[in-house]
Amino acid sequence: MKEEGSYEKIKEIFTEFLKNNHHRKTPERYAILERVYEHEGHFNAEALYNAMQNEYRVSLATVYNTLELLLDCNLIIKHQFGQQEAQYEKAF
Repeated sequence: MKEEGSYEKIKEIFTEFLKNNHHRKTPERYAILERVYEHEGHFNAEALYNAMQNEYRVSLATVYNTLELLLDCNLIIKHQFGQQEAQYEKAF
């Protein structure tokens, strides 16, 4: 992560979103958030899931669900090109 202060702000935004929308604040969700913001460029859900398997016990469903939460709070952007798998990128 390039700037620790900016990640802390992102984490605060996500935490506030989860709280306001009555979602649980789980370690897995924060691990996914951190991995997303460490990544440069576009990524897809399965690549993110595969990259996390060595360090975290997180399901593919949790990855997809967390990406939807991150979309809802405008911390990532989703790109869908035709029938291809959706690509995501950081928005903050």
